[in-house]
Amino acid sequence: MKIIEHINKAKGTLFSFEILPPLKGESINSIYNAIDGLLEFNPSFIDVTYHRQEYILKKRKDGSFDRIATKKRPGTVAICAAIQNKYNIDAVPHLICGGFTKEDTENALIDLHFLGIDNVLALRGDALRTERSFVPEEAGNSNALELIHQIENMNSGIYLDEELSNAHVTDFCVGSAGYPEKHADAPNKHSDMKFLKRKVAAGAEFIITQMFFDNKGFFEFVDACRENGINVPIIPGIKPIATKKQLQVLPNVFNIEIPVELSNKVEACANNGEVRQIGIDWAINQCKELIEAKVPVLHFYTMGKVSSTKAICSEIFK
Repeated sequence: MKIIEHINKAKGTLFSFEILPPLKGESINSIYNAIDGLLEFNPSFIDVTYHRQEYILKKRKDGSFDRIATKKRPGTVAICAAIQNKYNIDAVPHLICGGFTKEDTENALIDLHFLGIDNVLALRGDALRTERSFVPEEAGNSNALELIHQIENMNSGIYLDEELSNAHVTDFCVGSAGYPEKHADAPNKHSDMKFLKRKVAAGAEFIITQMFFDNKGFFEFVDACRENGINVPIIPGIKPIATKKQLQVLPNVFNIEIPVELSNKVEACANNGEVRQIGIDWAINQCKELIEAKVPVLHFYTMGKVSSTKAICSEIFK
């Protein structure tokens, strides 16, 4: 079922979450264990992230270099298929621009369509650690807007091979990312909103936001979207803080701010066990306010660890 159909049929706020594929060589059981821990809350869909292959250059004795793969989380398409087969829960694969040519993207979409996966989240993706800024793949999409256009072309039966006749029409429901505190590469919120509006006009049917810790900023973002004619469902992304280190890591990686009140509480903790409880309590309060505001879905960024999400959902979906 399409995400937009889940939302339209719902009588209240739905629950969903995001998981990471296991690292190369690891078992899918870590995915199953995470999902099993949250099944009691009836997730409407599960996002599965995609991570680019990363490389280092290793110098040879003759002075030349070998390009060595260092990190990979494979299997997003396969994991989505496994989730839908095992749990009968809709899986939403991330599709990214980085590391994909347009032909790679088309082939991935064909596989997803054959597998009966109806939804995709279209993202540009992050720059590699070795890049100062995002560099698209040669013959690939440069940004999420171009990626959405390619997906919507296939939804209209338009493939890269212009000589194809009577090409099969896909029917993907496309989601996009939204940034209440603006995308890191956007010069300002106004510019970011203009680009988001173009993505919705191109075919994005729902928006999932970047994590945030201040509901006021989310509500202002929703208001700005509506004022700019963006009327698709906007799903808030929730991440319970769990360690003191995240006070530095999360703002740096995700271009977000952590409220002073929350950071003060975390800094006063004696250990990460106390931090985890602070994070749970803060997220519970966020979620209760968001449910009261009738958000369509609460979407949790688990980052592979579901215990905090389970504790939050036990309180808000009881």
